[in-house]
Amino acid sequence: MISISNLSVVFGGEPLFENISFLINRTDRIGLTGRNGAGKSTLLKIIKGLQKPTSGEVALPKGATIGYLPQEFSTLSSLSVKEETRTCFEEAISLEKKINQLNETLSIRTDYESQEYLKIIESLNEAQHRFQVLGGYEMDEKMERVLRGLGFEQDDMFRQVSEFSGGWIMRIELAKILLQQPDLIMLDEPTNHLDIEAIIWLESFLINYPGAILMISHDRTFLDKITNRTIEITNGRIEDYKASYSFYLVLRKERRDQLEATARNQEKEIARIERNIDRFRAKASKASFAQSLIKKLDRIERIEIDLEDVSSMHIRFSEPPRAGKVVLTADNLSKKFNQREVIHPMSFSIDRGDRIAFVGKNGMGKTTLSRILANDLDFDGELIKGHNVHLGYFAQHQANKLNGENTILKEMEESAFSTDKFTQVRSILGAFLFSGPDVEKKIKVLSGGEKARLSLAKLLLQPLNLLILDEPTNHLDIVSKEVLKNALLKFTGTLIIVSHDRDFLKGLTDKVFEFTPAGIKQHLGDISEFLAKRNTTTFRDIEMGKSNAKPLEKNSIPKVASPKNKSREKDIKKIQNSISNAEKKITAIETQLADMDATLQDSEKYKELINDSKFFAQYQESQQKLNEEMLEWEKLCDLLKQIQNKEEE
Repeated sequence: MISISNLSVVFGGEPLFENISFLINRTDRIGLTGRNGAGKSTLLKIIKGLQKPTSGEVALPKGATIGYLPQEFSTLSSLSVKEETRTCFEEAISLEKKINQLNETLSIRTDYESQEYLKIIESLNEAQHRFQVLGGYEMDEKMERVLRGLGFEQDDMFRQVSEFSGGWIMRIELAKILLQQPDLIMLDEPTNHLDIEAIIWLESFLINYPGAILMISHDRTFLDKITNRTIEITNGRIEDYKASYSFYLVLRKERRDQLEATARNQEKEIARIERNIDRFRAKASKASFAQSLIKKLDRIERIEIDLEDVSSMHIRFSEPPRAGKVVLTADNLSKKFNQREVIHPMSFSIDRGDRIAFVGKNGMGKTTLSRILANDLDFDGELIKGHNVHLGYFAQHQANKLNGENTILKEMEESAFSTDKFTQVRSILGAFLFSGPDVEKKIKVLSGGEKARLSLAKLLLQPLNLLILDEPTNHLDIVSKEVLKNALLKFTGTLIIVSHDRDFLKGLTDKVFEFTPAGIKQHLGDISEFLAKRNTTTFRDIEMGKSNAKPLEKNSIPKVASPKNKSREKDIKKIQNSISNAEKKITAIETQLADMDATLQDSEKYKELINDSKFFAQYQESQQKLNEEMLEWEKLCDLLKQIQNKEEE
């Protein structure tokens, strides 16, 4: 259990947050949320010990370990990927060297009966036992499994770390943290650096992680799958919700509605007192009464409500000029990279008002086709642009076209084509996380993510009738994604969008281009209809190429389950029930332990219990029981997986 007590941080005389306190229990899965600049990343750094608070403290149990993945990370490592990742096993590597040295010493000694020889044997046995406990014999196997899960191929293992981009270096650092298995993992926007396959693998890893997790993420699905608790930093304090992100939003709205009603009543009361103060202040006979009212007014603790989410802002794209009926026509269009055909020959047309989602496994050509349609990449075949088409294209490299000497505000103002949009510049910048003095920053000092957000904001100012957006939400927080989605819903032009974010795509498009190894298939309907047709509940299954379900043909007859299959189904059901029962027992024990932990945290109650051997015996017994139930649960899960795998075969 990690205790954060009365933590305050003040920057330039202004408090970032004040006197915040909460506990991180050993199995907590916490999503940390709040407006941009609320202090989320600062809080993680303080817990890790990389930054000191103005006041307050972070208390860790003796021997507790914390793994921390920041948003930005750099390394000068000259090691290979495998060697660099291996450095996380510091104690195991040290023991491995010691074991090799002791074995070498034993091989050249002949005094088998001496005390010194027996001491060496004893030291070797101790080192080997500790090495085994640390998982040293499976060290390389675990390391390779994690690296491959995060997207590294076998050939990558021996390449130097310095050859990789920042995003891939972050994956190496993430692998090291996961392999160390700290008591608390803290992740600051981990999905920024991962493709869809790596995100899915990381989700699975974290869902089954035995320790605590505290993370900041703009990926709503990622948060919902992993977290069971949400801590919001708001107005310099925290609100703690025992809920995943989506449920937290519901609870937050209820709380906000209640707070607003209370604030309105308070404002009425304050106005009444102020009227009475003004009324009685001038009268000598009532002066003392007026003074008592003034004191009463000073004692009132004003209710503060955080600024409303920018998702309520009405941001719109400029009204687009009318294009011709056919916006783009492709005839026998294809693209090769070094003899590898990424886009197979295809013909299609895109009509005015079409709203198309590009989906499919990474590497299938979604970005390639986007660039071709945006006239940003050469190709084979023919592509004809329709009458009066004004195209806007968003991609990561678009940020390089910004004027580095401009301030953020000036860059936006130069892109405003009308007085109406000129007056909206600051509102649009605020929606994309640029506010206050930030707008006067020069573009050349911005991070890659900030430049990408600015490029996206500029699109809202231009009179475009064809938008091509390639992963536009990668550098946006959840609220800013809602702002963009609402603006796109009102956009009356033609839209082509590449995104892995199912929640973002839902309701935005009416056609789907599915990218497959065999080519590109077109489907009518939005992403939800597409998923329903593909008989899958998760968009990520499509991205991973796992959804191969085909609808039944009209005259096809469903197969009757064989006795063997019925028996297997019965076994699966039985195991699933056992897993459910085990989970209930685990939850009950964890609740009991949490109550006991809370008792131990209370200094007065702890004094009463210090000599209560029965309490501590029960505590140890509960911990032992929890370990046993967890092992049983793992065995049942493994057994279920084995049966299901056989069923698939």
